Amino acid sequence: MAVVLVLQARGLGDLLTTVPALRALRRAKPRDHIVLAAPHRLKPIIDLTAAVDAIAPTLELGALRWDEPAPQLAVNLHWPSTESIVELTKTDAGRILSYRNPAFPDLEGPVWQTDMHPVERWCRLLESDGITADRRNLGLVPPVSTTSHRDSVVVHVGAGKKARRWPPDRFAAVVRHLLVLGREVVLTGDESERDIALSVAARAGLPTSRVLAGDQSLLEFAATVAEAALVVCGDTGAAHLATAFGTRTVQLFGPTPPRWGGPPPHLLGRHVVLWAGQIGDPDADTPDAGLLRIGVTEVIAAVDKQLSQRHWPGTERRRAPYRRVG
Repeated sequence: MAVVLVLQARGLGDLLTTVPALRALRRAKPRDHIVLAAPHRLKPIIDLTAAVDAIAPTLELGALRWDEPAPQLAVNLHWPSTESIVELTKTDAGRILSYRNPAFPDLEGPVWQTDMHPVERWCRLLESDGITADRRNLGLVPPVSTTSHRDSVVVHVGAGKKARRWPPDRFAAVVRHLLVLGREVVLTGDESERDIALSVAARAGLPTSRVLAGDQSLLEFAATVAEAALVVCGDTGAAHLATAFGTRTVQLFGPTPPRWGGPPPHLLGRHVVLWAGQIGDPDADTPDAGLLRIGVTEVIAAVDKQLSQRHWPGTERRRAPYRRVG
């Protein structure tokens, strides 16, 4: 049995953008054993893709330990960096499929383009090798959790980088508005973001029992997003999960533009994406200036619009893709 190794040792959001490519690979190679090198904590979501046979736990580049026979094909869905290609080279793969890197002149592949949505990027990589990929094949079957928060509004207060974190006091103002409307609200985030979530709850007058940040497994978090009436969040894995489950969102973008990682164009009718129109430093230690230009008033207006939508009108899909603010 031929082995195909796929490298994608990044976070939840990055993983979810590779789902159409992973499924395309699965369809093209139904008898091969597909192994995904990815962080083990993402396994519950990886299993939902139904595209991978096994996981090679890989927390980050340099952490891949490959003791199996050399894969027939190694696919780089991580990044065309020298480190990622070296990682795959160490497996003695028969062939490597990757975007080009000048350090490897013999490695064929398409030219990397920065200004491209990652779903499109990974599908194009496979198509360069003759594998047809469906960009719309992003959906996941919602998991079932023992604790239900059906029809709650999920406010995801954190983000992987400080530059992408909208201020807690502004999230609190949005939560207060939701409580006035009589909506059930839950605050989500990972363990490192629990203090932020508790701060938002205290400012908004939300009971601490509604703070789920740090108290949920990844699968429980996914189930909460899947059954929510609405998700309010920044450019995070929560947004990608909502896209995969068909949950409506209000997404706050900055410092990177939504065309680099927001909802794909064919799904924009179900999402409101706010962006100030300026690109900043994603590695900054403070919230992005463009992100801060998104005010509470704009977010509340978007939330009200989304909560008023009971169905998905076909006309929404033809509207302007992203809403600029400021």
